[in-house]
Amino acid sequence: MTSCRPEYKKEMSTLQGSLVALVTPMKAEPPHELDVEALKRLVEWHIGEGTDAIVATGTTGESPTLTCREWETVVSICVGVAAGRVAVIAGTGTNCTATSVEKTKRAQELGADAALVVTPYYNKPTQAALVEHYRTIAAAVPDFPIITYNVPGRTACDLLPETIAKIATEAQNVIGNKEASGNFERFKAQRKLLGPAFRIFSGEDCQSCEAMLAGACDGVISVTSNIVPRQMHYMCQLALRGDREKAKQIDGQLMGLHKNLFCEPNPTASKWLLAELGRIPPGIRLPLLPLSACYHDTVRNALKEAQNAQVPVERVCVLRKEQPDLGALRHVPVSDENNA
Repeated sequence: MTSCRPEYKKEMSTLQGSLVALVTPMKAEPPHELDVEALKRLVEWHIGEGTDAIVATGTTGESPTLTCREWETVVSICVGVAAGRVAVIAGTGTNCTATSVEKTKRAQELGADAALVVTPYYNKPTQAALVEHYRTIAAAVPDFPIITYNVPGRTACDLLPETIAKIATEAQNVIGNKEASGNFERFKAQRKLLGPAFRIFSGEDCQSCEAMLAGACDGVISVTSNIVPRQMHYMCQLALRGDREKAKQIDGQLMGLHKNLFCEPNPTASKWLLAELGRIPPGIRLPLLPLSACYHDTVRNALKEAQNAQVPVERVCVLRKEQPDLGALRHVPVSDENNA
């Protein structure tokens, strides 16, 4: 098994800023196959625009619709294109502990820098069961960073701050949590219980600026950054520096996107806007449908407002400056098992 890269074992402990919850590009015509070339270009664009990390195969990446082979392909492509310049975090959580263990092991083998592990959906485990679930996953990959993910609106399962603290105490490689409960007080409670070293990320774009300004979170795993990555990166840097006036000004111009990208279930609006911008094809898989026409002008107007935000031309500091040979990434090593 490949260990996470040594430089990132340290780097993940200080990860902050705008982490994109990356969409998965799919071709326009059914069955909406993966568009590998569009994915490569998308990751490269994000790095150039200042995105601080790539979070692949999560909710926004339509992970429930990806086969095992497709999931491996997406993770491998993101790792290959990033080439050490930014961290790649793979979504590996399922509602089966054993399956989550195997996916997390595979993410490490594929070279991801960490795993984002959502709470088990549909099963409705107790808090004690959640501790055992995450402890089991963490024990299977003791040198691989894990970020828990709480999104009760989708999972019918709420990971409480005290439970996160217990998990992190018992599993040293659980380094952070993505909090998407919509409850702002959760950020403060987690910071109080877990201290400044534990990575806390907002899963709600519209709350992220205020949470960073309050010192209660370290960044955002962002849907909005799919569309305007440079603006999101800049807003996060301002907020983390404590520049309230400028951060709130930029965030105010982004608020239309923060809210209207969820006019229909995510990632419907994000994929439609990216297709409008020519960055990906318009493919989206059932059980989701393309964005309803009645919302087109709403999200277009939100985009215009966000694009008006004045941000400097800047890049993030990266560990490796060289751009990889994207053509060399055509053949991605994936497992032949569980191709369903």
